[in-house]
Amino acid sequence: MSRSARTTLTALAVATALLAVGCADRGGGPEPRDGTAAPQPGGVTASSDFGDLRNVCGPGNPTGSPAQGVSATKIKVGVLSDVGFTKNHEYEDATRAFTGWCNDLGGIGGRRIDATVRDTKMLEVRQRMIEACGEDFALVGGSAALDGTGTDERLSCLLPDFPAQTSQRHNEGSDLQLTVQAGGPSYFRYAGFYTWLVEEAYPRSANAVGIIAGDSPVTKVAIDTRAEFFRSRGTPMSYTDLYPAAGVSNWTPYAQAIKNKGVRGLIWMGDFRSLAKLEQELTTMDYRLDWIDANNNAYGRPFLEVAGPAVLAAQNNLADIGGTHPLELAADNRAVRHVVDLFAAYAPGAQVTWPAVKAFSAWLLFAKSAASCGADLTRKCLVDAARSEHAWTGGGLQAPVDLSVQDGPATCMNIEKATPGGWRPADFTPNQGAYRCGIPAYRLTGDYGTPGTLADVGKSADDLR
Repeated sequence: MSRSARTTLTALAVATALLAVGCADRGGGPEPRDGTAAPQPGGVTASSDFGDLRNVCGPGNPTGSPAQGVSATKIKVGVLSDVGFTKNHEYEDATRAFTGWCNDLGGIGGRRIDATVRDTKMLEVRQRMIEACGEDFALVGGSAALDGTGTDERLSCLLPDFPAQTSQRHNEGSDLQLTVQAGGPSYFRYAGFYTWLVEEAYPRSANAVGIIAGDSPVTKVAIDTRAEFFRSRGTPMSYTDLYPAAGVSNWTPYAQAIKNKGVRGLIWMGDFRSLAKLEQELTTMDYRLDWIDANNNAYGRPFLEVAGPAVLAAQNNLADIGGTHPLELAADNRAVRHVVDLFAAYAPGAQVTWPAVKAFSAWLLFAKSAASCGADLTRKCLVDAARSEHAWTGGGLQAPVDLSVQDGPATCMNIEKATPGGWRPADFTPNQGAYRCGIPAYRLTGDYGTPGTLADVGKSADDLR
């Protein structure tokens, strides 16, 4: 490969890492509770319950090896992660916390979880998938920005996937995938959020919405789906711009263009550090937007730190966190508190992040489904059990998701606001606990690619054993 080709590929990989949801480096868990010592493993393993889930893990006396990766003593699973590229260990941390707790309880029906973090290093998803195909029973609790590049390999070897989140179109909603992420690939996941922004919260912005994103083929679908949504409302984007994937040294021209266009609502797609720099320029020129969709990559302490109090006070940064319970309200939710305690016990020093909470939900779904199969743990039983969950909440970690529907709209949302004092729930009028449910749905009409199917690789559901 030529030097220029390598440079281009690396730039695209950087853009993907920064723009794919959940792949940017961030932290943002609740601060330790004053006066409370960090719990030790012995202090958190007394109960096999998690939130409102009962007997998630526990002992048993299974026999036999009913499937690849399943023996009488253990279940071998893989965890995809871009950690070698991003240096972000949140999926590893979540794996350590969950499997440490579950295995100390006796495992899943007596079988211990043997988890291998499969480091894609951003560009090696296919290679890691081939390795997982040769060893693992399932993939659980991970994510990769270029996840679509390994989908056909996963389907060819009939490997079930319980991801923390998905990224690329070919992978999102693909067969044998049991995702805790709300909203299927045929629907615009943020329809409720943007409808609330321009109809209820900031109606003056309806005809003055702009978008700026890193320049990468990976972002094209995300830009186009947002543009389609606003066109369907009769309010096309008033401003669209791209910035170089490798970064920008001077954000003044971009800030000036936003001001000149009279943008009132800005959709940001990129690294939150760059967003902070853009907002510093906007604030310096005394231009305050009605709202900025900082996207959920920014939901965490690092964005607050790089933006600084002055910018946070001047600009209205919001993020839709997809119906996951707010981390800063852990004290009000026993399931989130349990995650915090398990991190302290089994991954001391690691921060609880938004993607880590979603990874926990995926691990819980896997464990509950696998446990229901008893000693005869097969991939078919696992997938069927997970697919029968009609209102999955991860024990209370998230708003309900109907896993029996492979491709449906998101039904609940919750919106966070960045303030100088931290992230806080925005005033979006929740109607079901921390969430607003019954939100508007929008089915996409454009051609943005399709999820991978078993038929694509010459397989069918009858091949699953």
